[in-house]
Amino acid sequence: MDICLMGFGAVGKGVAEAILLKNDFIKENYGFELNIVAVADSSGSAISKEGLDLKSLLEIKSKTGKVSNYPVYGTDIKDMDVLDNVEYDCLVEATPTNIETGEPAKSLTIKAFNDKKNVVTSNKGHLALFFKELMDESQKNNVQFKFEASVGGAMPIINFAEETLSSTDIESIIGILNGTTNYILSRMTSEGSSYENTLEESQQLGIAETDPTQDVEGIDAACKTVILANIILGIPCTYKDVYVEGISKITSESIELALKEGYLIKLIAEVSKNALEVSPRLVKKNSPYAVDGTLNMATLKTDLADEVTVIGKGAGSLETASAMLTDIINIYK
Repeated sequence: MDICLMGFGAVGKGVAEAILLKNDFIKENYGFELNIVAVADSSGSAISKEGLDLKSLLEIKSKTGKVSNYPVYGTDIKDMDVLDNVEYDCLVEATPTNIETGEPAKSLTIKAFNDKKNVVTSNKGHLALFFKELMDESQKNNVQFKFEASVGGAMPIINFAEETLSSTDIESIIGILNGTTNYILSRMTSEGSSYENTLEESQQLGIAETDPTQDVEGIDAACKTVILANIILGIPCTYKDVYVEGISKITSESIELALKEGYLIKLIAEVSKNALEVSPRLVKKNSPYAVDGTLNMATLKTDLADEVTVIGKGAGSLETASAMLTDIINIYK
């Protein structure tokens, strides 16, 4: 299967690394290979119909920061034009999330659909803003659109709900959908440290972004709430329909007070017909919500299977890439 990989930041590099690690396994178990025939970042692209050498690609990106420096096949072709300059089977879209316009992910995705190409994405912005439009376009063009990696990284939830729990009616999903905020709150709880000091520490460790707004103000979790509401519960909504409150006002004193009463404070997303909400909530210390570090979790309440809880790493380049490879395999199958 020939892949056009748009976006070569942490997630895009993770996809290339994962293919290097797992291509033999995929060939042996599923009977096909993954071949990256084009990759693009902000500098330009590298395009080869025979496929790019992934070790060289990763090394060049690491040393120079630009995929356009790839020998012979490096080009200054960018953005949408890349899709017109390569034959491929599946667009793997890993550009940064843009919650303002959903671009460039939206335009790249719709162009791929119109070109009759399948799409796998890790992006949340275009899904949170234009979910129905994107799904309508994929169905109109009779192509597959997969986005497991957009919610919870390696934590299985979308495919899990659609396949493993396909016999049930899912009534609600309540969980922790952002690893950065969970790490900050976990550290504040265990160390008794302030929000400001813990945020600074998480930035130094690379867990929080230099501009952490999307995480700490609940925006990232709200985007994921929209995706789950649409795809699993069938609730038509966009980002503006979600009540959002972040963790920046949580104090070490409030965490200490909660602990004394047997509770933790977590940033909880609720997806139900009664509420689309992201906000700090009290959870019991011995409950499934008491996960630490960057872990994500979600409890799906169903009619037949009662409550089912999934837990997994919600961040990390290889972890996110693992979900994208699963989507690619499912498309092939």
